[in-house]
Amino acid sequence: LAFKESNGPTDSYAAISQVDRLQSEPESIRKWREEQKERLEQLDANSRKQEAEWKEKAIKELQEWYARQDEKLQKTKASNRAAEEAFVNDAEDIFPGTEWERVAQLCDFNPKSSKQAKDVSRMRSVLISLKQAPLVH
Repeated sequence: LAFKESNGPTDSYAAISQVDRLQSEPESIRKWREEQKERLEQLDANSRKQEAEWKEKAIKELQEWYARQDEKLQKTKASNRAAEEAFVNDAEDIFPGTEWERVAQLCDFNPKSSKQAKDVSRMRSVLISLKQAPLVH
């Protein structure tokens, strides 16, 4: 047996009748297809417009974020320079017996304002006790 594959009707009259059916599509279906095509084009245009708006908004927010980061960086640099200058000036005024006062100035003894994740309460208590009763050599 010879089996012949085909993608469509093999009878030429059947192919012509199929084309005639597509052309004689009812008016309501043709109208629906046109309306559906217009609706889809409008949805595509709206989505492209929305995407462009989101991109503009994202670019603007990113620029604002970079500006805020730069401002924070400049403030941090200025405060670090001022703290370094104060530390260098205080380092020149070293007198015997003022070591613990200098250590107390460098340490933050307020546990609520500490930004560290580690528990440093024991170290803080040791430093406070040494400040109050220094070791005698």
